[in-house]
Amino acid sequence: AGKKASVGMLGSEVMGSLKAYNTAGKHRHTPEVIQNLSEVTDGEVSVSFTPILAPLPRGILTTITAPLKQGVTQDVAYETYRAFYADETFVHLLPAGQQPQTQNVLGSNMCHVQVEVDERAGVLLLTSAIDNLTKGTGGAAVQCMNLALGIDEAAGLPQAAVAP
Repeated sequence: AGKKASVGMLGSEVMGSLKAYNTAGKHRHTPEVIQNLSEVTDGEVSVSFTPILAPLPRGILTTITAPLKQGVTQDVAYETYRAFYADETFVHLLPAGQQPQTQNVLGSNMCHVQVEVDERAGVLLLTSAIDNLTKGTGGAAVQCMNLALGIDEAAGLPQAAVAP
């Protein structure tokens, strides 16, 4: 998290612990998240984003909740996401019951996604995992270059993780 060296970011300080940071709307990516979600939904959205620092060299695991619309079942939600991502090379909707793990995307340009309905709480739960180095800005640059040059979008971008 971040680019500056500090005592609080040393391995000896973060190992064996998780820590929330830039909470309550202070994270620099919150406006970007709101902008992108607003474009996809064709409306205004409200976002509460709380990043958690985990002692990992790379990887991001997200849990996202959204209010559930009336009549949306597990089958409807899963099928909606399956259809939406069907043609996306780098997004893999996992089989029901299987949760994304950072180790399964390590070193790849893949995003593993799971969608579930929590009927009791009335929310849609999305979980995803990416390798933030390969799937981050570097991978995005290669992917955009491929598209701009009219070559296969996946050229030069790994789809297999380096760990099982």
